[in-house]
Amino acid sequence: MGRIPDEIIQQVRDRVDLVELVGRSVSLKRAGRSYKGLCPFHGEKTPSFHVNPDRGSYYCFGCQQGGDAFSFLMKVENLTFAEAVRSLARDCGIEILETSGGEGGASEAAYAANEIAQAAYRAAFAQSGNPAADYAARRGLAPEDAERFEIGFAPDRWDTVARALASRGVPAHVGEKAGLLAARERGDGHYDRLRGRLTFPIHDARGRIIGFGGRALSEGQEPKYLNTPESPIFHKREAFYGLSAALAAIRRADRAVIVEGYFDRIALARAGVEESLATCGTALSEGHARNLRRRTRNAVLLFDGDEAGQRAMERSLEVLLPAGLRVRAAMLPPGTDPDDLLATKGAEALRSLIDHAPLAIDFAIDRAVARGCNSPSEKADVVAAVAPVLAEVPSGVERLDFAQRLALTVDTDVQYVMAAVRATQRGEDPRDAVPIPVRENPQDRKIRQLARSLVEHPDLAGRVSRDEMYELVPAGPLRELIAALVDASAEDRSVALEEVAERLGAEEARLLRQFAAADEEIEASAAARTIDDTICWLRKERLTERLRALTRRLRDPDADVQAILEEKERLTKQRLAATHHP
Repeated sequence: MGRIPDEIIQQVRDRVDLVELVGRSVSLKRAGRSYKGLCPFHGEKTPSFHVNPDRGSYYCFGCQQGGDAFSFLMKVENLTFAEAVRSLARDCGIEILETSGGEGGASEAAYAANEIAQAAYRAAFAQSGNPAADYAARRGLAPEDAERFEIGFAPDRWDTVARALASRGVPAHVGEKAGLLAARERGDGHYDRLRGRLTFPIHDARGRIIGFGGRALSEGQEPKYLNTPESPIFHKREAFYGLSAALAAIRRADRAVIVEGYFDRIALARAGVEESLATCGTALSEGHARNLRRRTRNAVLLFDGDEAGQRAMERSLEVLLPAGLRVRAAMLPPGTDPDDLLATKGAEALRSLIDHAPLAIDFAIDRAVARGCNSPSEKADVVAAVAPVLAEVPSGVERLDFAQRLALTVDTDVQYVMAAVRATQRGEDPRDAVPIPVRENPQDRKIRQLARSLVEHPDLAGRVSRDEMYELVPAGPLRELIAALVDASAEDRSVALEEVAERLGAEEARLLRQFAAADEEIEASAAARTIDDTICWLRKERLTERLRALTRRLRDPDADVQAILEEKERLTKQRLAATHHP
């Protein structure tokens, strides 16, 4: 692809809504003039990720990752810079003429291939008499439901998608990379992976198709459910079916309802539980937990009430609780699917089951007690069974509260429950390991205040002389940051902080983004005073140090005392003058 003009890049940067973009991956809440949320780039329990919409920048105080809309999309979706610019340009309605050759776009090609496959599946579903439409109807889905959820049909033939891709000029290897096609063992072509199946498109947070799920339609066809394999854009251990459709509802309800199957998610959405998600053929993983935690702190698990479903619920707690999610458990009657309950009891009954779901840890306690809790040994077994779950609760306050509930249930002292919990833990809670802050000396503190004021108001950098700054400020990242801001202000245009960051080293760029992400706003007048006062203070300190050096020289028996005294007098006058603003 050709080079994107700088003016187009700036136009995209100016038009993109960074809060909306980040909000697709992170649950953000306003905090002063910025927004805060859990960092998507490292695991954390307390939000340290800041988005400043005025500056169009983000910064994490935990892992020191920062940047603008382009760098965020590059990190989150593993894109190149050009791919990120083109993606955001499309979102903003800005046209960028595509040229051939050059930079690759495997992800974009996979998205395009999936769209072609989806069109083929939908066209096949629309044909009368196809078995997928008949099966959907037997599951209680009206034609409008199939349209709403974009259900398709992969005919029982080897080349439906292969032909569709070829007709659009998409090479077979692209379809193979996207997980749509498989290469024949003889090496003489490709064939469709999904055949004879009802299909479900799986979208990412931006609504792009990343993969497909397929439900078998023939008797004895195995496996019953088959997904497209892992690809550059589909990672099933973090993907959710229904994610893009559920995002707005998750934000409104401040919860996500997790189910195990595609039809389960469809049943909940039909019942008005739009905040529902389904895993894609895998158990809940750490990737799923991170994906959820970016968007909400509350999850409801809706699993089958049989033994397998209850075990799956308890295993899910081991993944969700460490991520800081507050989990509730709604158990269906054994052998009942959500669409069964929807058909027999109605939408209100399904919603009520979810809305009144107990805390999952209480469910785990009840499940352990149900095995027996009469003799001392049985009580010990109950505590031993639940302690590993309690150990996964990151909040000490919540953990103690649950421990007290368990102690009350088994009629024992909470200290024994906590002893069992500690015995199952490995290491300390990271939030307890708070480092002792290093005391900053006055000079470092003032130089940081100077740099922060210049980041906040780059137009004030003209008040600083670059040559004098190099004399007054010790060598280091702060001096290089200040120099870069002064240089940028000398150019005849507004200062773009991300452009400045690109010219800096890693530590200097980290400091710039940290200062830009600070919540406390500095008024222009206060920033100007800080700059002038700091320069005066630094001048005074520099002269004071020179006076001390002269005093030390007086101790030399061979020193020219008269010359030193005259120099001290001159510097003393300069020091007095330095207490006044220029």
